[in-house]
Amino acid sequence: MERRPPKTAPWTINDSADLYGIREWGHGYFDVSPKGEVVVNLKDGKKPKPVSLSEIVKGLRERGTQLPVLIRFGDLLRWRIDELNEGFHSAIKEAKYQGLYRGVYPIKVNQQQEVIEEITRYGRKYHYGLEAGSKPELIAALAYMHDPEAYIVCNGYKDEEFIDLALNAQKMGLQVILVLEMPSELALILERSKKMGVRPTLGVRFRLSAESAGYWSGSGGDASVFGLNISQLMGVVDHLRDQGMLDCLRMLHYHQGSQIPNIRAIRQAVTEATRVYCGLVKEGARMGILDLGGGLAISYDGFKGATSASSNYGTKEYCADVIEAITEVTAEAGVPHPDIITESGRAVVAYYSVLVINILDVNRFEPGRGKIELHKDSPQLLHNLAELREEFGKDASKLTRDRVQEIYNDAVYYRDKLRTEFNYGKVGLRERSQGEEMYWSIMTWISGKLESVGHDGSQMERMSTVMTDYYYGNFSVFQSLPDLWAIDQIFPVMPIHRLKEKPTRNAVLSDITCDSDGKIDKFAHGGEICGSLPLHDPDFEKGEDYMLGIFLVGAYQETLGDLHNLLGDTNVVSVSIENGKLKYRREQEGDSVSEVLSYVEYDPKDLATRFRNLAESAVVSKRITATERREIMGAYDAGLRGYTYFET
Repeated sequence: MERRPPKTAPWTINDSADLYGIREWGHGYFDVSPKGEVVVNLKDGKKPKPVSLSEIVKGLRERGTQLPVLIRFGDLLRWRIDELNEGFHSAIKEAKYQGLYRGVYPIKVNQQQEVIEEITRYGRKYHYGLEAGSKPELIAALAYMHDPEAYIVCNGYKDEEFIDLALNAQKMGLQVILVLEMPSELALILERSKKMGVRPTLGVRFRLSAESAGYWSGSGGDASVFGLNISQLMGVVDHLRDQGMLDCLRMLHYHQGSQIPNIRAIRQAVTEATRVYCGLVKEGARMGILDLGGGLAISYDGFKGATSASSNYGTKEYCADVIEAITEVTAEAGVPHPDIITESGRAVVAYYSVLVINILDVNRFEPGRGKIELHKDSPQLLHNLAELREEFGKDASKLTRDRVQEIYNDAVYYRDKLRTEFNYGKVGLRERSQGEEMYWSIMTWISGKLESVGHDGSQMERMSTVMTDYYYGNFSVFQSLPDLWAIDQIFPVMPIHRLKEKPTRNAVLSDITCDSDGKIDKFAHGGEICGSLPLHDPDFEKGEDYMLGIFLVGAYQETLGDLHNLLGDTNVVSVSIENGKLKYRREQEGDSVSEVLSYVEYDPKDLATRFRNLAESAVVSKRITATERREIMGAYDAGLRGYTYFET
């Protein structure tokens, strides 16, 4: 379909909001202020108040904190807990559902202490629990979850120590559910429970046959690594019946996958799981709890579609559809409504954190526009390119789309042939340089003409992908955005200021690692996934930073990050607002160079000693003076103490 741009009008903050999609993926938590700055809505008492990210960064710098910095917003975490719980409570009330909702937060999604503390403290009014998938996570859960009405769901591999911890917690009055992930776990759990004199509360994870969708669909269904198939499930039921412990089986659990984009797939899974649940009740199991696992999706791209980076439903619809599906099946089977658990992690914590980075440098796409003097004996290919450039001065009103396409095709042909002849030694280095310069000036001219003569979208995208700047950001993809590198996860990226100005450059964002994968070259903006991002031209001469925010990074990214190029954790700060004033809490310095080196088995003291010996050898051989040695050692020691990222 041919596109033609609207008439030119002054750029507004609404244009920026539309371009970067902030009002779609921001979920009402983020917006653009009249000053042209990204704001986050924080609660001052009960009333939300917009707070500028630029002002937050300014305050951090005044306190000595440098970029990059990860900013956490506890308010957003609490709002997400509210939305999920109130969504289920509303759906339960409307449907006259007889069971309760008791959500649990899966610790693996973000294990940071602050997250667990916030969730257990604020979630207590909903009896919101925790899910532990390992012994360390269970140990953390037992230290923070003391609500006797909340659940602690134990998934994952379980050794004797894990099981004993869970059973002891049950003895102390906590509602701990041991979920069977494999048939072999049952014997060990029953052995330990008999020895300790505790009748365990058991759940069983079932492999659904219902097809899922999205990138993580493999974690559910027949191909799932964890969970029991139908035969194994019946084996567990028979074994428990033989042991006189079928009443210990209280919960059916399944996990469909993370970030399920299509509500229809969720309904299908709930329907199948509820039928299995009803079958277990009829087998004589006590039951009472249905755990739907995770899967509640958020929109990373803002498109509201059934893609891996989005979802075609919201929290309210999710809650209502789950309740409706369970109600229909249980009514047909004549089985009481179970209490419902969901293990929503991504949907709860993704909004919680924003990474703010500064741009260090720009490699601009700037083809030479000056006149190139050609000689009579210059290669004919150069003369051909020069003739194409003569189109620049012609009447634009007479220029057709077909003619622009023809110029494009000819320019590509002449450029490619020039390169071939250079490789065969028929064209010199300077001549090739002249040809490349003319080619790119033609491409730039064509890019401008596409907007006036019309284009098919894909043509413009191909042009903009090639004709991009490289913006070098002060961050590491591998440390702060590992899912972007590993699975091509989309994260919203946009400037946090200058949004009253129209962006004039198309950019790919590179990090400061020396790795070709250390870049962001897939962005959601303008309603499309594009290979470049419209950005403003930084004004480095004024000494002003150009700052970008990378949003929705609260789920998984912190603990999955690695030490590529020995770039460590960034600075972290939690921000809230009280009585109209910003409050900075839990300021944590990012990793120093010495800390990161110690993670990979270097001893910083030994490193300093080795370098000191080298410097002393240089003094003895008179390559440097003793005074210079002191200065050099001071710089080395300062480097060990310094931030792993670029410091200003």
